[in-house]
This record gives sequence, structure tokens and C-alpha cells, in this order.
Amino acid sequence: MDTKSLSISRFKAQLSKFSGIISKPFGKTTKRFFREMLYGIQASQDIKLSNIGRSLQEGIELIKTEDRLSRNLSKEDFSDHINNEIIRLGDDKITDEMVIAIDPGDIMKPYAKVMENLCGVWDGSKKQEAIGYHLCQVTAANLEHNKIVPLYCEAYSSAEKDYVSSTVKVKKVISKVIEKTGAHGVWTIDRMGDCEEIIDHFISNKLQFVTRLKLNRWLNTTNKNGGQICVQAQRLERHMHLNHKAQITKIDDGKETVINLTFGITRVALPNTPKQLFYAVVIKGFGQHPMILITNKKEVNVRDSKAIYSIVEVYLTRWKCEECYRYIKQSYNLEDLRVRSYISIRNTVAMVHAIAYFTSVYMGLSLKLKVAVQKIFILSKRFFGIPSFFHYAMADGICELLKKANTGIEGIKFKGKTGSSSDDFQLSLFPD
Repeated sequence: MDTKSLSISRFKAQLSKFSGIISKPFGKTTKRFFREMLYGIQASQDIKLSNIGRSLQEGIELIKTEDRLSRNLSKEDFSDHINNEIIRLGDDKITDEMVIAIDPGDIMKPYAKVMENLCGVWDGSKKQEAIGYHLCQVTAANLEHNKIVPLYCEAYSSAEKDYVSSTVKVKKVISKVIEKTGAHGVWTIDRMGDCEEIIDHFISNKLQFVTRLKLNRWLNTTNKNGGQICVQAQRLERHMHLNHKAQITKIDDGKETVINLTFGITRVALPNTPKQLFYAVVIKGFGQHPMILITNKKEVNVRDSKAIYSIVEVYLTRWKCEECYRYIKQSYNLEDLRVRSYISIRNTVAMVHAIAYFTSVYMGLSLKLKVAVQKIFILSKRFFGIPSFFHYAMADGICELLKKANTGIEGIKFKGKTGSSSDDFQLSLFPD
């Protein structure tokens, strides 16, 4: 145990307890591997095994530590188990009012040559094809944006043997999550959700959803005179009234921008299923083209601006969930993967996702833990306070805290009221 800092010892003990929970079915060697990876990634803010090995501060040659971590990382695919454990832990934190966002993403490896199962991905920033791996993340958040619950994150490749399509992958991920969370929450997805297979999957599982439509999507609706028509989504505004207004403030690089929105709502149906009715919300103000949202939420008061805007809020909360995806990529340098095997890549992504849950949910389970979190915030050295998405500050603060440690995570012992402890213990984090 690091005797110079009680905060360091408490953090190590809490992390040791968390790693024990998610590695419970495995043997002693695998449990040690989980503990070392979760600690090393946070202590170094990196996923390269060399930096993780340095942070463990073992009294052996670094190459031996790195070889051990590499061997365990590629031995068995733990990603499904880790994701199942995180969903299980987060299950009781999902309420009917929360938004559950699916965020397909990618890890780009433009210079990789020998990494296993490299596949084609789309570089959204450069608007061009690239190579790397796909990601599928599911995150829940409340509408007040002060509670984030990471639920699922998987790296996969379209070059793997059993891959069918991204749509099938998204449907499988949804099924895995609702197997434990049930029909709680409102699901939301970006324009990838403009797919009848995914929409049918939501409906067949009795899930509420809000998804963004592509502008070339055809819809059945009624015009202003009550006649039945079929139009593309981009022309839907011509046949309805956008008589509701709202104003939001966007903060970008410290600058506030006020955005004036006009929006309206109407009933629509997809041409292939004309009897299945949805609400379509058209919002103008975000860009050159209107944003079209479709939802199966019931009993929406179409004359109440707040009721209609609540649908918009669900989709805007997805942007907050998307921040969790950027957080795990930026704070832990996820795109700098230096492993070759496909299993190692999947395991590394799952480990970083477990860290996201640990920092955003597990560290806030009790009032005493919140005191520890505040100390970590102080160490993050933010000039302008803690942002509403505090995870970046948490990652920086934990790294600064662990820089002061004289030892790694092995052999962590925390003596509380009983005077003794072990790796598997019920932690009294702040003993009286």
C-alpha cells in the first residue's frame, strides 16, 4: 500500500473492489490482469502496454511486464463478459425518463498493415473512406444531462467471419441491453436509425424511440387541406405548420451562441407499413436543412410546445451521450492501439468502457465517494471550473493523483475499522 497518501490508497482500494466485481467468475491470474489493466490505463491515460506496464511499477524488467499483459490480453475474448457485467451494474439506474443512445463509431488505423481483421470505415471528419475498426456504444443519460450511465461498447470488424451487416449488429446490441434493462427509457439513434429493420426491432420489443430521418426518406402524411399524400422528408415542412418556437444556447470553445428554433409536429407513416402511425417533428434552425425526427411516443399533445419539444430534447440528449464516446477516445488515447490481435483490440476497448462506467457511475455511489471525486477534480487543474460533462476532469485528476503513487495496484491493503483487509473486501472508504 502507498503509505504517503490516504487518497491514493482509497482510490486503489475502490478500483480493486470494482475490478473484483467484473472479474468475479475468473481465476486469480485473470483477476490480477483485470486489476492491472484498469489501474494502468487510468494511471498513464494511455492504452499502450508499455505505458501501462510503467505505471504498475513492478520490480522486474519492463519487457517482462509488457509480455505478461500482452499474453493475457490476447488469451481470451473478455469483451462480452465485461459488457454484460456493466449492463448488469447499470440496470437499476435506468428509469423510464432516461434517454438510451446508440452511437456507432470507429477507430481509424490509417497506417496499420498487419493488425488482424482491419476493415473499411468512414472518416466523418475528412468525408472519405479509411481503414480501422467499427465501434458500437450504448449510453444512457437523463434529460438534465447530470447523469451519464455507460452501458455497452464493442469493437468489431466487417472482415470477421460471422459479420452480416451494421444493421444486424445494432439489433443484436439492442437485444443484449434490453435483456437486462427491459423496456425502460427512450431509445435514440442518428440517421443510421432511418432503417425499417431497426424501427421494426424497436416496435417488436415494445421500445419507445426517437430517430433522425434522412431527408430523402418517403413518408405518408396529410397536407394542410387534409388530403393523403406521399412526400420526401425534406419537403414535409411545406405540408404542416411550424408554429412553435424555442431558443437554446450552444457553447463551443467557451463561446455562447444563441440558436432560435421553429418546429412543428404531424402524423406520418412509412409507405411499407401505412397502418403504423408515428409522429414526425420538423425542426428548423440547426443548419441549412431542417432536422426531421420520427418517434412512436404515444399521447403527445400536439398543441403544447413543451410536449413537442420534449421529443427534440430526447434527440439533443443523444449529443450528450455522444460526448461519452469522445471521452473514451480522447482521454485514454484509444486510437493509438498498438496490438495486433483482434481479441486484444476488443478487450482493450471493453476495458476502457469499464473505466468509463467506473469514473462516471461507480465513483459516485455514495456521499463518501463524492468527497473523493471532489479531491480528484481539484487535482485536474481546470482553469474554468468543472464542465457539465465532468469525465475529462475525472480522467485528468485520477492520472495526477496516481502520479504521486510509489507503488502499483498489486498487494493493495486498506485497514479500516477491523484493522485488516484483503483483495476481496467490503470497503469502508472513509472510516471514522
